[in-house]
Amino acid sequence: MATHTPGMSAKQLQRYLGTTSYETAWYLLQRFRRAMVNDSRTLLSGVVEADEALIGGPTKGKRGRGATKGQNKSLVLGMVEVVSYKDPKGKPKKRAGRVRLEVAQHADEETIRNFLENNLSPGSKVQTDGWRGYSDAALLDYKHVAKAQDSPQSASRLAPHIHRVFSNLKTWLLGTHHGVEPKYLQVYLDEFVFRFNRRQVPMAAFQTLLGISSAKGHKSMRELRHPESTG
Repeated sequence: MATHTPGMSAKQLQRYLGTTSYETAWYLLQRFRRAMVNDSRTLLSGVVEADEALIGGPTKGKRGRGATKGQNKSLVLGMVEVVSYKDPKGKPKKRAGRVRLEVAQHADEETIRNFLENNLSPGSKVQTDGWRGYSDAALLDYKHVAKAQDSPQSASRLAPHIHRVFSNLKTWLLGTHHGVEPKYLQVYLDEFVFRFNRRQVPMAAFQTLLGISSAKGHKSMRELRHPESTG
C-alpha cells in the first residue's frame, strides 16, 4: 500500500490475506489511510500551480465549477510545487514536487484562502487560471500569477503539473477502486498524496507509514463507516 503505485483495494488485500471477510480488509486499509497524514508535515513553498477538479459522475444540467451538487460529484482543490532543475545536459527543466489535495464544498474566496493558509508558506508564488475565487484577498500573503485560459484545451498547457496530478488521481480512483463514495474521498486523496510525495523514496514511505500509524489513535469500524457523524 505504501510503495506500489496503484495502491491496493480491499478486494486485493482480502485475497492476499486469505480471509473470507471483505470487512476486515476494508477496515485495515481505512485505518492506514487515516495514518497517511503527518500532523507536523511542512507547508509547500516556492512556486505552485493551483486549480480545482470535479471528481465523480456527471451532474445533469451542470457544468464546470457549478457542478458540485450531484450526489456522486465532489470538488477537489489542489496545488503542486513546481521544481526547477537542469538535466544532465544543462538544459532547464521543471517537474512536480509535493502536492496537496482537499475536498471542498465551494471554490470561493474564503475556501481558497483557508486552503492556501493551511498548506502553503507565505510569500510563495501561486499560478492559477484566474478563477475569481483566487482574489486579492484570498492571495493576500502570496504572489499571484494568473494565466487566463483561451480555451479548455489550454488549461493543461498553462498548468501542466496540477492537471497531470488530477488526471493521475482520476485514473487511480477508477482503475484501482472503481470510484469512491464522496464521504470517503478525503482519505483516498490523503493516500494518493502520501505516495505521490514519496514516489522517489518508496521504502522510506513504508517506514513513515508504520511510524505515523503507531502514533495515531484508534478508530472503530462505526467511526470509519460514518465519518460525517463522528467529525
